[in-house]
Amino acid sequence: MAVVTLFFVANTHIAAAQIHRGKQTSSVRHQAKTEQVTVKGNSRASAITRPAGQTTYSSDRGSFGNQVGQSVADMVVTIPGVSFTQGNGPRDTVVSVRGSGDRQSYGLKNLQVLEDGFPMTQPDGTARADLIDPHAYEGVDVFEGPASTLYGNYAINGAINFRARKGADIHGLEVGSDFGSFGMFNNYATLGLGNKRYDLMIFGSDVRGNGFIANSRYNTSTENVRLRVNLTSSDRLILKFVNNVTDAFLPVRLSLNQYRANPYQRGCYNAADAATGCASVNLLVNGRYGTKEAISPEAAGLGRFDRRTVVGLRWEHDFNARTIWRNQFTYDQRHIDQPTSPVAYVGPYNSYNASSDITNHARLGGKALETFGGISFDYLDFGSQTYNIMPFGGATHGAMHSESYGHQWNLGARFQEDWHFAPNWHVVVGLGGTYSDIGATETLYSYSATGRDQRYITANRFYFNLAPEGALIYTPSKKWTFHTRVGTAYGTPSSSNLFITPQGQYGNNTQLKSQTSVGIDLGADWHPSSNMTIQATGFYEFYNNELVSQSAGVNTVGSYTFNAPASQHRGIVLGLNWKPLPTILPGGRIKLSYTYDNQVYTNYTEVLSNSDLSRSFSRKGEYIPGVIPNFLNARFLYDQPDGALEGLGGYAEVTWRDSYWLDNANRLKAPGYALLNLEVHYDPPARLGWAHRLHWYFEVQNVANQTYIAGATNISDSLQANGQQATARTLMNSTGSIYAGSPRAYFGGVRIRF
Repeated sequence: MAVVTLFFVANTHIAAAQIHRGKQTSSVRHQAKTEQVTVKGNSRASAITRPAGQTTYSSDRGSFGNQVGQSVADMVVTIPGVSFTQGNGPRDTVVSVRGSGDRQSYGLKNLQVLEDGFPMTQPDGTARADLIDPHAYEGVDVFEGPASTLYGNYAINGAINFRARKGADIHGLEVGSDFGSFGMFNNYATLGLGNKRYDLMIFGSDVRGNGFIANSRYNTSTENVRLRVNLTSSDRLILKFVNNVTDAFLPVRLSLNQYRANPYQRGCYNAADAATGCASVNLLVNGRYGTKEAISPEAAGLGRFDRRTVVGLRWEHDFNARTIWRNQFTYDQRHIDQPTSPVAYVGPYNSYNASSDITNHARLGGKALETFGGISFDYLDFGSQTYNIMPFGGATHGAMHSESYGHQWNLGARFQEDWHFAPNWHVVVGLGGTYSDIGATETLYSYSATGRDQRYITANRFYFNLAPEGALIYTPSKKWTFHTRVGTAYGTPSSSNLFITPQGQYGNNTQLKSQTSVGIDLGADWHPSSNMTIQATGFYEFYNNELVSQSAGVNTVGSYTFNAPASQHRGIVLGLNWKPLPTILPGGRIKLSYTYDNQVYTNYTEVLSNSDLSRSFSRKGEYIPGVIPNFLNARFLYDQPDGALEGLGGYAEVTWRDSYWLDNANRLKAPGYALLNLEVHYDPPARLGWAHRLHWYFEVQNVANQTYIAGATNISDSLQANGQQATARTLMNSTGSIYAGSPRAYFGGVRIRF
């Protein structure tokens, strides 16, 4: 996709504007000087939302605004390098950038997540997609590859910035409803107002449905506000508010055999006479000790009943036409009530984030130089409890199982230079660092007929990490851009990793190190004409000390968190946007994104134990489980540009996901799948008067009605009595892994602008 950056000199603020061809944008964030009026100017965008040299892919509203938009998956499905799986709840999508979250059961891991530049990742690295209703957003930018130079702790695989809609673009009130299969209804409204002095967007939605798996009904409400006010010609305030309440019942994950026998868990309410393939949980009858009873998730009332509230305020000040100063504060509260297993997790996680940065545009040797520097501090204070669940329905709490209280704070600094040292070249160098303090106390309770025992465990660790980076971008013509980058990243352990030692005893896991990575990107963007854009990036990343869990030996209290010494992640990311017949079929387009992701352990020995013995097994050369090696999305779109059918459009979409390993020994795979989706929409043209304010759509998902796996977490290998690793036949009965995807579903919607 061609990028032309123009700089304008004005008496007030000077902005950089990028001109993009096509709906989906992709580029290395740079200022390609294919046409330059003058090099003197100031971009209000910080390096945090426009990282120079970083491999970046984007998706705008044109890619997801005409469909049902149930979750963030609908926003990122067309972005090269990004895949997704189903998390714990209807909108808890596990988004993965180059495999970042493929080994996770929930949330967005090993990524820093922002919204309009405000942090949505808490200081312990936790971010979740429940907050995101796609109707509220203009687009999303994905910054791929190790990115701790700018984004600090946990930016192992990059960062994501979601961009809310602008009030001036909405210019009024929009009211809409989506409805469809499995009782899904989403009623939403968006108010947008704006001029040169202010811009206001207010969004609210309420979505509910019965789900397609037993015990998966849900009701989720979301509010999203963004307000920009120009106080003076040099000062701006930006207010951000996001609130989400998730009320979702939750099935338990299945073994591969259970999934094949009963993927949607039909006939499972009564565990005593349940159908084949039903999953259950074993709950303590008295809530403390002794006899357990098997009960279905639906009868137990398992679910997630969470609230998340984020409030942020940013002040931007222009010292002059070349220098901007930003100061920002964000408060983020995550309150969970999650009876998702035989225990319920309850508690608040309050976090605070403050940052200050300066961006300056100057000249060095007569060439444009952009300098960015910033500092940040974030703090998390949490107190959580776990309770045994009793088999009486309604997720009834029994005795307390454990409680933990603690904190984590990160103090960071970052610096970056972007120098256009020649007409078609520029170089980016940067350095970032973070000092982290993690401390917590955990109390474990055990019960018997004679009373209660308790055990106290205290853990405290300090970490300091540095992340240098460098990038080189060459733009020989309007048609070509070449880029290469070396990036680094780090992620500290979280407090929950510190409570069991390598000896398998309760205590401070003092040997645990930060996981780190060094990644090399090499890519090109080719724009042979206004009708075609091709982007390709190859990456090779070296990981050290990845955090994994393994056995500490025979008769220990549990597994402990361990640093796998080394692994390598390598792959190719490809994007295509093409109008094959611009004259004959001007409304036709093909949009394609493909990711090849090959991840292997190069140095890792895993310990497996049973009740009598332990053995070590080398994982060198084994594929890392959970990582999807091939992910493809292809859309064939058509929008009628004129005539009697102007505004009528739609697409046919094919999504293919390759099979992938579920265990470290590479014994068992989750099968792949290919899905076909169809969509049609109508936006009446302006000549139709009031009808122009109406938008409608209809879509069919999973047209072939395939049964497929939407999400599968890793399965632990086990040691048999003969000292050999368990076979695939045995692992197929390992529960707690698989969620089935939706059968064929129909959705429609209407939206009216006032």
